[in-house]
Amino acid sequence: MKPQTPNTVPAPETASSSTPFRVVGLDGVRAIAVVLVILFHLTPGAVVGGFLGVDLFFVVSGFLITSLLLRERAATGRISLSAFWRRRARRLLPALGVLLLVCCTAAYAIGGDILVGVRQQLAGAVTFSSNWLFLAGSSDYFDASVPELFRNLWSLAVEEQFYLLWPLLLVLVLLRVPRWARIAGVSLLAVGSAVWMAVLWSADNATRVYYGTDTHFFGLAIGAILAFVAASWPARALEWPRALRVILGVTGPVALAGILAIAAVLNEDSAAPFQGGLALVSVLSAVVLATLLVPGTLLGRVLDWAPLRWIGQRSYGLYLWHWPVFLLLVAGLPGWTRDGWQGWVLGGVALVITVTAAAVSYELVEQPIRRHGFRATGAAFAGWFSGRAQHSFLAGVWVVVLLLSAGIGTVGAVAADPGRGEAELLVAAGQQALDEAAAHEAAATPDPTDTPGADPAPDADAPPKPVGGDQITAIGDSVMLAAGPTLYAKFPGIYVDAQVSRSIYVAPDIIQRLINKGKLRQVLVLALGTNGPIDRGVLDQIRDMAGPDRLMVVVNVQAPRYWSAGVNSTLSAFALDYRNVELANWHDTIQPSLSVLAGDQIHFGEAGATIFSKTISDALQRLAELPPLRDDRANQSLPQPV
Repeated sequence: MKPQTPNTVPAPETASSSTPFRVVGLDGVRAIAVVLVILFHLTPGAVVGGFLGVDLFFVVSGFLITSLLLRERAATGRISLSAFWRRRARRLLPALGVLLLVCCTAAYAIGGDILVGVRQQLAGAVTFSSNWLFLAGSSDYFDASVPELFRNLWSLAVEEQFYLLWPLLLVLVLLRVPRWARIAGVSLLAVGSAVWMAVLWSADNATRVYYGTDTHFFGLAIGAILAFVAASWPARALEWPRALRVILGVTGPVALAGILAIAAVLNEDSAAPFQGGLALVSVLSAVVLATLLVPGTLLGRVLDWAPLRWIGQRSYGLYLWHWPVFLLLVAGLPGWTRDGWQGWVLGGVALVITVTAAAVSYELVEQPIRRHGFRATGAAFAGWFSGRAQHSFLAGVWVVVLLLSAGIGTVGAVAADPGRGEAELLVAAGQQALDEAAAHEAAATPDPTDTPGADPAPDADAPPKPVGGDQITAIGDSVMLAAGPTLYAKFPGIYVDAQVSRSIYVAPDIIQRLINKGKLRQVLVLALGTNGPIDRGVLDQIRDMAGPDRLMVVVNVQAPRYWSAGVNSTLSAFALDYRNVELANWHDTIQPSLSVLAGDQIHFGEAGATIFSKTISDALQRLAELPPLRDDRANQSLPQPV
């Protein structure tokens, strides 16, 4: 491939090396990174850990930018910050601008929940602060029910913040700090960021440590470390020690295989990604890049395969387009689910549109501006209207019309932003009911002279009554929040602990706190499967903590997500294994009435809440009708059959 400037990988830091060269296989690494991310978002459960492709991008960016700056200083004796930032603007802004205009216009045409938060998202995109604005707005990266059109731009914000601050710091570091101290200092920063992510992580704030620049810049720092280390490496294969060539020739493919294996098993709902998993991926990524720096490696030749190279060169555009396109398709086809064969079709169509959009943007927008700059490209465009060529004039008119239309559509999208979506409003109503009930319970003071009277004798022919609300502890996610008002009406006195985006893995801590306070009641209702896969071991742990004398109801899920079938299967098996555990089959019960659900096919209003509450009530009734266990010791005095 013909080398390109200025964003080809620079040569090692040598005074005589001023000509950029291409690292064979680097585009292949980019291709792998973007394919992992796309598969994670567009295919139902195909690559559960594909989000780690972002960390692979971070390492590549940290290495590339640091190497470029080191090379510039070696060749000229200085670093031009204005030239660096100008190159970054040429590289990033054109494709981003086209994406924002096109997708906002499409969202305005579709309308509905896809417009929720678009004003804030646009502000984050143009200021490269999306990650912090998302956090300020309580966004959740791992909540698939919220249609944030430009959610994927969080990583672009982290990189841009690095591009802004790192060159300034590097200029100061290069003035007086020796090479070994640079490496040691950046290593401390990388370790500190990874440790801070691990320490700060909890199941309730995974998005905080994932989005945070402070907790997630270790990949960029690791890439910078490699650039410092590789600055003194020889440029010709024969100058390399044979032992080092052999070691990297083996460890590089092993590291790449390790990344792919981790991507296949790393679950976003566990602690593993945040407590060392993503840091390990970053280290393995650096090993892969180090191998590519050895001229003539087999790994480099494999990753330089033409299709991988094509994808890698367009990886930025592919990353930008894939998520908004997918959400626009989902919003435009509300009857389609995001799991099963329909999910695969949606993902496939989104992929075709993504590849087309990225290729067009690369050829017609990104490359011309990258090669010639904004001013020269603008002058060339203005020349279309000189009248010398009719086809150029017509093309220019079409471009102007498209830009004006997209601009109007974008303004319309911002103006039409409803602020809160349908599902969010339903959940908020449930949260308000929960807060009011908690306040009422805290204010209530029982009368010590008020002693309950004896219960009337039960009617022998009447079915046993299920337990009352004052005997129920319910733990759930946003689905239970949406059902909050109806649950309180149907089960007066019920204690509900529910929160948005909650997973099964937080339940043991919640139950332990209730046990410590003596507030875990006789019946435990658990509805925690909407936001990710569940583990049978955690269910068994919860039952052991609750004890064999407590009754449990587990509520399965209705959610168009790849993990729903597995969640429901695990809950069914769990309920079958224990006599005092009953399944509330919300999934099957709601199927004839899916029209009462919100557009996300998960949350609901009053009609859905009534069905949800009745599903739990029916499960409680089945538990109440269980015959008592036989006490063999009490029956020993009775005549025994011969």
